[in-house]
Amino acid sequence: MSDYIVRATAADGQIRAYAATTRELCAHAHKIHNTSPAATVALGRLLTAGSLMGSMMKNDDEVLTLQIKGDGPIGGITVTANSKADVKGFVFEPQVKSENPLETEKVIGNGNLSIIKDIGLKEPYVGTSPLVTGEIAEDLTYYYAFSEQIPTSVALGLTLKEKTEVNQAGGFIIQLMPYTSDEIIDQLEKKLSQAESVTSLLEKGQTPEEILEIILGDFGVNIIDRLPTQFKCDCSRERVTKALISVGEKDLQEMIDDGKTIEVNCDFCGKHYYFTPEELQILLQLVTKKKMQKFKVVDAE
Repeated sequence: MSDYIVRATAADGQIRAYAATTRELCAHAHKIHNTSPAATVALGRLLTAGSLMGSMMKNDDEVLTLQIKGDGPIGGITVTANSKADVKGFVFEPQVKSENPLETEKVIGNGNLSIIKDIGLKEPYVGTSPLVTGEIAEDLTYYYAFSEQIPTSVALGLTLKEKTEVNQAGGFIIQLMPYTSDEIIDQLEKKLSQAESVTSLLEKGQTPEEILEIILGDFGVNIIDRLPTQFKCDCSRERVTKALISVGEKDLQEMIDDGKTIEVNCDFCGKHYYFTPEELQILLQLVTKKKMQKFKVVDAE
């Protein structure tokens, strides 16, 4: 079955919940980045979180970026998602080693978690919180409490087969609305504390619907909809061209003087883009022309 997300409510709207199965997108990330088991688990968990958080956004043009920067050997992880739950990501050190790949805290270390939300305003919203454990789900739970003041439970799981390939992946995010009664809060906290780990549930082959029913069944789960999720990179030659133009005249001229075709790689999907010295010369002419036009406007004023 393809990856998908279930969006639901419970307790007459006092609880909202999102659950996902993400095995295929995590396996795709492992394949294109050639990640070690430890990197596969860390990246896969953050990709799952990104897909869930992307599905929580309201407008089509909103974009969410999750960044983990730690002092551990993995260096950092970056994931970007949109409101369609399309997600992409990469790790700084894809071949990081660990005796127990499932213990992400050993490769992440101490550092910060940043959430950048581009919701169409002049400046994006940036929220940052410290990494409290290095376990991604726990750090995201803390982020919601610390930066957004939203009572949230985050669970992320990924299991491996033959120590390298993705076997199962998924997770959930459960949030309480401001008007949630104390009784519901107490009951949910008890239920979460007694529930099996999401990793165990995934290993048993439980679907997102079944996972929500196990945790929230006593509160009356109302499935709102289902949303497909996938690893999808939106890089293009046009975007790379704009990035090259932005480096400025000096750097472009140095590339041209080198006399060699340059290669630009996308960090998210690994796609290669090539530009000959002749193509770079055209870009330089565009930069120079744009600069001259700017000077003319200033002179006219």
